[in-house]
Amino acid sequence: MNKDLTVGKPEAVLWKFCLPLFGSIIFQQLYNIADSLVAGKFIGENALAAVGNSYEITLIFIAFAFGCNMGCSVIVSQLFGAKDYGKLKTAVSTACIFSGVLCGVLMLGGIWGCGPLLVFIKTPEEVFADSRLYLDIYIWGLPFVFFYNIATGIFSALGDSKTPFYFLAASSTSNIVVDILFVKAFHMGVAGVAWATFLCQGISCVLAVLTVWMRLKKIQVEKRPPIFDAGLLKKIMVIAIPSILQQSFVSIGNILIQSVINGFGASVMAGYSAAVKLNNMVITSFTTIGNGISNFAAQNLGASQYGRIREGFRGGIKIVWCLCVPFCILYSFFGKYLLLLFMEESSAAARMTGREFLCILSPFYFIVSAKLVADGILRGVGAMGKFMAATFLDLILRVVLAFLLSDWLKSATGIWCAWPVGWTIAMALSIYFYHETYKKYKISLQIR
Repeated sequence: MNKDLTVGKPEAVLWKFCLPLFGSIIFQQLYNIADSLVAGKFIGENALAAVGNSYEITLIFIAFAFGCNMGCSVIVSQLFGAKDYGKLKTAVSTACIFSGVLCGVLMLGGIWGCGPLLVFIKTPEEVFADSRLYLDIYIWGLPFVFFYNIATGIFSALGDSKTPFYFLAASSTSNIVVDILFVKAFHMGVAGVAWATFLCQGISCVLAVLTVWMRLKKIQVEKRPPIFDAGLLKKIMVIAIPSILQQSFVSIGNILIQSVINGFGASVMAGYSAAVKLNNMVITSFTTIGNGISNFAAQNLGASQYGRIREGFRGGIKIVWCLCVPFCILYSFFGKYLLLLFMEESSAAARMTGREFLCILSPFYFIVSAKLVADGILRGVGAMGKFMAATFLDLILRVVLAFLLSDWLKSATGIWCAWPVGWTIAMALSIYFYHETYKKYKISLQIR
């Protein structure tokens, strides 16, 4: 069901809109968590390390899909808020064409480039073959990743956060079952983990795209809109390219950090692989809520309901901080038990690594979540330069400090300490940019 985010009390509207998004991303993360869980428990520590090692590279592809999602979602949100349904349909088809071409280019690049990239990040010999196998299968499923992201972006733009939740709940649960079936019953190893994800994502993508098509078909317009518009593509790319660059550089930064981690051996790799899945569940949840806040800001920008945008920022902070509390407590005090989902009791070194990682990072979730809410507002109103500046500062600090501190402390502990420093400084910059943007447009946007 389409939902107008320009009416109703902003905080209440955001709660209703963002909570299904939060549920959706939890199920989305179950894809990768299931892969690591099954690999670690039913195949072995090296398989867990291989899946985690490959995951950092898959984030590059996901970055491009996410950028297409945001470019389409923000522009469609603005058009939906402005009730310009003809251009809305053209924007959707234009985004699909652009995404399809981009996906094809990335598939070619992935087929030829993943092997050298695994060498570049110093992948240990004992996990290299499984890492390469996982990536080869993943690349053939990229069209599913791209078009599913476009579909979810359109749902969010139309104010519907529940439909993606239903799709993800079903497909993620199925993925766990198929993972175990392929690995335990068919003895397919890491390939079984990859093919299970391929299959379940494919079904979810097809169903999501069909649902979007039927939803858009019900929106009546006076005349048939064109399927492509260069002007709309430019507007989409203004949002998409910075989002792609942001996510890509974050992924590249993570790969560089992964290369440092790989130097400490397979046990540290396995511990990090398990712990980072738990951490990414939280960070991606906050990012997704930030994306929802972007949709909220964009719809209200399109409808000229400017005063609601600032109220949306305050409501967003309340939402993410309410979510921080249970995650912080869970990871700080019970992280060691959660890590046992991915590895056996005998993996003492790996468990110690994962526990240390979670204990250092989890108290700072309040910091990074505030940053992501501010980023969501900046992206929704089109302040992409400021959005990128805060993101790149965080990334540069984390990468540089990971190299310096790990060398200084002669342990992986230095790598984990880089996260809180980057988050804190970048949060301060994002909040500053948000307030500067508010002050700059206060008079022209007639905010009192």
